[in-house]
Formats: sequence, C-alpha cells, structure tokens
Amino acid sequence: MSQAVKNTWWNRLCEGSYRASTRRLVREIEAESPQVYSEMLRDLEMPLEPAFEREMARHLDSGGFRAFVPADTLMPPMLQRFGLEQASVAEHASYPSLRGNCNACPVAGHCWGAMRRDAGIDECRAFCPNAAAFERLVETA
Repeated sequence: MSQAVKNTWWNRLCEGSYRASTRRLVREIEAESPQVYSEMLRDLEMPLEPAFEREMARHLDSGGFRAFVPADTLMPPMLQRFGLEQASVAEHASYPSLRGNCNACPVAGHCWGAMRRDAGIDECRAFCPNAAAFERLVETA
C-alpha cells in the first residue's frame, strides 16, 4: 500500500474518531477539569479547534456547565456591540433584570460562539433576549 493511500485512510479514521468523540471529550474536560473548562469558556479569544468549539457551544445551549455565568462573560462584549459601557449600564435600574435575562438565555452557546467570532450588531439583535432593552438604553444615553 502506498504512503499516500495509507495517509488518506489514516487521516479519515482519525478525523472520524475525533468527530465521534468530541461530545464525550467536552463532557470529560468539564467533569474532570472544571477550572480549565471554565477558563476556556471565559476566554473568548482562546484558540479552539472548530469542531470542539461547536460542541462547547452546543453543550451550553443544552444547559451544560451550570457554573458558567453568561452575564459575566457574554454581556460585556454584547453591550459593546450596542455601543454601551458596562459601568453605565450597571448603574441603571434594569441591570439586574438584564443580567437575569442573559443568565437564563436559551441560546447562550450561540451567543458564546458569536462573541468569539466578533459577530456584528445585526446578528446579535436577531438572538439576544436583551437586544430591545439595550437599544432603549442607547436611545436614553
């Protein structure tokens, strides 16, 4: 068997095995190294392999990793998308409600991925449960 054929076969086997085990890998890191997993979630600029990143986002969307607080990690860059500053919004009476909405968001994984790839405001408006409130805050600022 030629080296090229062997490499193609081996690469397909490795890629298939990795894809099949990515979900388990994410859960094992979460369970066995929660501090590392938490750091990976909080660092929106940490380079991650695309399939692994997608699985982390999917896991968050399905309610995974209860220790993750979306309002701490995702709300600050989301506020920036809308032209708001965390400090000024934190003083507003609606801030606790905004944090609650963010922490209860059913698409936290989607948001996490969007913040990682620096999604624009139009995309963010389409999924963020706080988008309308952020826009009202911009109008009153």
